[in-house]
Amino acid sequence: MLGQHRSTQRHLPKDDTDEHRLTADIIALAKDYGRYGYRRIHALLGRAGWQVSLSVVERIWRREGLKVPKRQPKRRRLWLGDGSCIRLRPQHRGHVWSYDFVEDRTHNGRRYRMLNIIDEFSRECRAMVPLRRFRSHDVIDVLADLFIEHGPPGHIRSDNGPEFVANAVREWLGRLGVVTLYIEPGSPWENGYIESFNARLRDELLNGEIFYSLEEVRIVTGWWREHYNRMRPHSSLQYRPPAPETIKVPAWPLGSAALHLPARRASEAHIS
Repeated sequence: MLGQHRSTQRHLPKDDTDEHRLTADIIALAKDYGRYGYRRIHALLGRAGWQVSLSVVERIWRREGLKVPKRQPKRRRLWLGDGSCIRLRPQHRGHVWSYDFVEDRTHNGRRYRMLNIIDEFSRECRAMVPLRRFRSHDVIDVLADLFIEHGPPGHIRSDNGPEFVANAVREWLGRLGVVTLYIEPGSPWENGYIESFNARLRDELLNGEIFYSLEEVRIVTGWWREHYNRMRPHSSLQYRPPAPETIKVPAWPLGSAALHLPARRASEAHIS
C-alpha cells in the first residue's frame, strides 16, 4: 500500500536492561551454587522477587553456557512378591528418621566423621555433628539432644555400621519405643534419603572447601544446614525448602540474590 519493501521496515528496539540484570543474577547464583540446575535457580529467583517464566531462565542459562549438574546413576531396588518396595515409606513428620556418616579430612590430613540425621518425610536435616571419632555413646548423646528438642521418631533407619548396631544404641532406642530399621548389607540405595543428602553435602560444600580445624567444620556446616533447611529449593518438594521460615523476610536486592558463606579470613589469619 505504501510502496515500500518489507525488508525496509524495522521494529523499534526493546529495552533489555531488565534482561541484563536478570542474566547477572542468574550468573551470580550459578557461581555461588555451582551444582544447581536452571530449575532450582528459577526457584531462587522467585524468592528474590523476580517474576519470570522457567523458559526464559532456561534460554539465558543455555545462552550463557552454564553447566547443568550430572544425572545420578540409576539404582536397582529390592521388591517383595506383591510388587511393593521393602523400604518403609515415611507418612508424616517424625515417622522415619535416617542417619549415616560422611568422612572427610582437614587441611592437616587428619580424618573426621560427621553424623548426619534427617527426617525422611520433610527432608529436613535434624543434625550435622562432626567429631574426630564416633563411638556408640556419642551417637546416643546426639540422638538424646534431638529427642528432647523434637521428640523421638517412630522409626530410625541406618546401615549396619558398628556405631548403629551396638547393643547400647539398640537397647536405648528400644526403651524409648523407637523401631530400628537396618538396610541389607551392601544395599545403600535402601537408605536413599540420607544417601542423597550426603551426596548433596559433598557435592555442594565438602568438595569445594578446605577446613583448617574441626571448629571451622562445625561452623561452616552449621551454616550449610541452615541454608539447606530454610532456603535451598528441593526438587522433590516442588522446589520449596524443607523447613522454610514462617516469618516474612525482605526480598534479596538485585545483583546479590544469593547468600554467601561466612568469611573465613579471621580464622585463616589466626592460623597463619
